[in-house]
Amino acid sequence: MSTEPFARLSDDDLATCVHCGLCLDACPTFRQTGLETESPRGRIYLMTHWKRGTLPFTEDQAKHIDLCLGCRTCEAVCPSGVPYGRIIEAGRSEVERIRRPTPKHWLARTALRQVVAKPRRLRTFGAITKAAQGMGLTSIVRSGRQLPKLRQRFQPPAGGIAPPIGERKYRVAFLVGCVMPILYPQSHEAAVKLLQLAGCEVWFPRAERCCGALLAHNGDLEGAERLRDVNMQVYRDSNFDALVVDSAGCGAHLKDFYPELKGRVKDLTEWLAEVGMPQPRQDVKMRATYQDACHLAHAQRIKNQPRELIRALPGVEYFEMRHADICCGAAGLYSTLEPQMSNRILQEKLDDLAATRAEVVTVANPGCQMQLEAGLRSRGSAMKVMHVAELLAQAY
Repeated sequence: MSTEPFARLSDDDLATCVHCGLCLDACPTFRQTGLETESPRGRIYLMTHWKRGTLPFTEDQAKHIDLCLGCRTCEAVCPSGVPYGRIIEAGRSEVERIRRPTPKHWLARTALRQVVAKPRRLRTFGAITKAAQGMGLTSIVRSGRQLPKLRQRFQPPAGGIAPPIGERKYRVAFLVGCVMPILYPQSHEAAVKLLQLAGCEVWFPRAERCCGALLAHNGDLEGAERLRDVNMQVYRDSNFDALVVDSAGCGAHLKDFYPELKGRVKDLTEWLAEVGMPQPRQDVKMRATYQDACHLAHAQRIKNQPRELIRALPGVEYFEMRHADICCGAAGLYSTLEPQMSNRILQEKLDDLAATRAEVVTVANPGCQMQLEAGLRSRGSAMKVMHVAELLAQAY
């Protein structure tokens, strides 16, 4: 890796931005502040001049990169096709390499590399956190209060295979991932059941590790690359029709960062819409809305499939939320590292949710689920937050 400042940033990528400003109203931080430096084109301007050496790098300016959610809403509305996701990850990686480490950034990188990326350590940490939660200790800090009520973590079936229900039509690999089996095991359980109902034999790779999405999003591309190398040893010569993912951030990262898997990574809703589901067995009498996960709607451009699956459920009353595709403020570790801006964005989202008068808001990403649950709890709302898979599974 070159030691030249901002070597990971591509001049060609930076040059695609023509500074037209069509991204401004889509950017959550610009919507909150109205500041050019908190917009996609403002951040691209900074990174371009840092790379050229025409603007000195300072910690004050680096904070504008810190405040970016990496939601890629701008990417979806950009007429010039600016690859903003790739730009911000490369820029953030360079910022972390150059800047003087602050305690919170050092702690975040250490936790991701030494706990999240290490399956045994993460399982141990999850067990300790569950015990601490039972004793009320996690309520001491804000990040602890945001956690859902932990339960028994998700574990793949013995033998690493879940057979199809009925005729086998497909063989799929399933990404168990890192934090999701600890935080939301019920989402995985529902997702696997839906895949079995769709005629899939579900394979759980034993040596699979964290995909690296959280590391890349946090500016640790080197750590993400190491995880990719480990995972590709598992996936490379394996026989499966699709690698199915029920976490939007992980799915987007795998599609962008794992070129050898091109065309085989599928979001759960994308795959179920593609292969079809049997007729539901019972009504799901519920008023529901849907919150777009940024990395599903904007990075993967999947918006219709989850909505169509929800609307197809008998008994469901579906209400479209205003600004459903604007970020909720979760964004990986963002709600912990930048709590004030995260909360400002969340409050707007909670107002939009309340206006639907829905009983349940469905999501496709664990970060969104945790963020919305914590926000709704703080308002004393009775609205539930469920993964799309959980709602769909109720019909079977």
